[in-house]
Amino acid sequence: MLPSAYRMRRGDEFAEAIRRGRRAGRPSLVAHFRAGEGDSPPLVGFVVSKGVGGAVVRNQVKRRLRHLMRARIHLLPRGSLLVVRANPPAASARSEHLAADLDVALERLLRRP
Repeated sequence: MLPSAYRMRRGDEFAEAIRRGRRAGRPSLVAHFRAGEGDSPPLVGFVVSKGVGGAVVRNQVKRRLRHLMRARIHLLPRGSLLVVRANPPAASARSEHLAADLDVALERLLRRP
């Protein structure tokens, strides 16, 4: 799982990343990224709506995304905010496809100035 120090919990952090950050979309997910300053660790939040599926499916998707982000958290600059929003195809996507979509989205967001 993603260590608790990297988990986004406050609504204003989610809003900051979504409203003021850049985004990169893929078929199974959309990533919102807001670069930050400071020495705090990067924070990652997950949004999985009812459109993805029932409660069990939504929780499975969130767990899979958290697991994938654990291996990629070192790519994010300190103080940054990242929100990963799952699209309905994420419910039936294999982990390899979710990982590929996440990698492409992160690469797009992190290479931009």
